[in-house]
Amino acid sequence: MSRHLDLLRFILTLWLRGSWQYALWMALLAVAMAHGLWAYGHQLSRGLQVTNLSDQIVWGLYIGNFTFLVGVAAAAMVVTVPAYVFHRNDMRQVVLYGECMAITAVVMALLFVFVDLGRPERIWHALPLWGSLNFPRSILAWDMVVLSLYLLINLVLGYRLLHGRFRRRMAASWTLLPWIMLAIGVGLSIHVVTAFMFAGNVVRPFWHSAVLAPRFIASALAAGSGLMLLLFHGLERWRRIALPTEARSLLTAIMTSALLIHLFLLGSELFVVFYQPSEHGLAAHFLYRGSEVAGLYPPMIWTAIALEGGAAILLLFAALRRRRWLLNGVAVTLFVDIWLEKGLGLVVPGFIPSPLGEVVLYYPSTIEMQITLGIWAFGCALFTLLARAILGVEHSRQVDLQA
Repeated sequence: MSRHLDLLRFILTLWLRGSWQYALWMALLAVAMAHGLWAYGHQLSRGLQVTNLSDQIVWGLYIGNFTFLVGVAAAAMVVTVPAYVFHRNDMRQVVLYGECMAITAVVMALLFVFVDLGRPERIWHALPLWGSLNFPRSILAWDMVVLSLYLLINLVLGYRLLHGRFRRRMAASWTLLPWIMLAIGVGLSIHVVTAFMFAGNVVRPFWHSAVLAPRFIASALAAGSGLMLLLFHGLERWRRIALPTEARSLLTAIMTSALLIHLFLLGSELFVVFYQPSEHGLAAHFLYRGSEVAGLYPPMIWTAIALEGGAAILLLFAALRRRRWLLNGVAVTLFVDIWLEKGLGLVVPGFIPSPLGEVVLYYPSTIEMQITLGIWAFGCALFTLLARAILGVEHSRQVDLQA
C-alpha cells in the first residue's frame, strides 16, 4: 500500500511543479475550460434551445465529436497490439502513451454525451450496475457498457504498467496478456457498437450500411496512428524523447493501410448510393451532390475526401513518408478530415430529410462551440497531466539506472 501512496505523491509533486511553459500551458487550458463551463451553465439554465438542435435534427456537434473520439480511443490498440501480441519491444516503450490517449478520448466522449443531454441529472440511468439501462435490448445500453468497460480496463492496465516502471519491475508479459486481449476486444467493440447505434435507427437510411462498422474501425486506426505520431513528435521536441525509428515506421504503415481501406469502403458506399438512386439515398445526395438548400455540407465533405485521397497518394511513396515535416502535415490533415467526415459529415445528413420530408439545415451555435472548446481543453489538460506522470517516472528510472 505504501508503494502505491509513494507513486501517487510522486505524481502529485510532478503536477504541482514545472517550468513556466508548463504553467502557462495549463493556465491557458484552464481559461478555456472555465469559458466552456460558463457556456454549459448558460445551456443548463436555458435548455437546449440555446443550441441549433431542433425537432428535425437532434444530434449535432456534440454527438459528432463523440463519434470521432470513440475512434481516437483506438490509439491504444495501435501500440498495444504490436507490443504484446507481436512482441515488438520498440513499441513497448510507448504503450503507456497509447493508454493515456485512450483514457483521454473515452472521458471526452462521455463528456460530450453528458452535455448533449437535456436533463443531465438523469445520467445515472445510463450508468452500468447503477441505472436502468434496458440492457441488452438497447443498442445505446451496449455503447455505455463497452465505453465504461474500456475506460476501466485502460485505467487498470495503464496504472499497472506505470506502477511497475516506478518500482523498476516490469510485469511479466503473461500476466498482462489477458488484460491486453480484453482491451483489444473491447476496443474494437466500442467502434462496432457505436456504428450499430447509428445503423439501428430505422427511419435514418443514410446510416443503413453494412460497411459502416468497418469504416469506423479503419478511420479510427488512421486517425489514431496519425495522432500518436503527432504526439510523439511533440514529446520529442519538448523533452527530447526519441521514438524508435522502427516504431515510427510501423505507425506510419498502420496509418497508410487503414486510410486506404477507409477510402475503399467509402468508395463502395458511394457506388451503391449513386449507381442505383432511390429515396433511401436522399440524405447521401444531399451531402455529396448538394441542392439549393445544402449550404456548406457538400464543399466540406468533398474537401475532406479530396485531402484524404491526396494524403493516401503521398503515403504510398516511401521516400515521402520519411520526410518528418510531410508526415506531420499528413497526420494533421487526416485528423481534421476524419473529424469532418466522421463528425458533422456523418451525423447531421442522417437527419436530412426528416421522415416527413422536411429539409432543415444545422450549423453549431456559439454556445455549442464554446462548450466543445472547453471539453477539448479539458482533454488536452488531462493528457498533459497523464503524460507528465509517465515522463517523470521514466526520467527517475533513467537517473537510477545511470547512478
